[in-house]
Amino acid sequence: MANIKSAKKRILVSETKAARNKSIRSKVKTACKKVDAAVAAGDKTAAEASLRAAISEIEKASSKGVYHSNTASRKVSRLSKAVNTLA
Repeated sequence: MANIKSAKKRILVSETKAARNKSIRSKVKTACKKVDAAVAAGDKTAAEASLRAAISEIEKASSKGVYHSNTASRKVSRLSKAVNTLA
């Protein structure tokens, strides 16, 4: 355990940020799973609707610095490709 006041504060701040990042990552994973489930079921309308929601969550995570922009783009690309195969 840290003894210096500033080090104690950094521990608290980093725990808070880690919890926030974990929450945001969880939202993204859930949204991606919904898209994958719709694609697996072959439901194109549900897949497209869940894709829009997933892209929104991924973009939010990217703008908040949770995901690198290239990682976000890759995730969007893979999900879009999976939905487009239903055509």
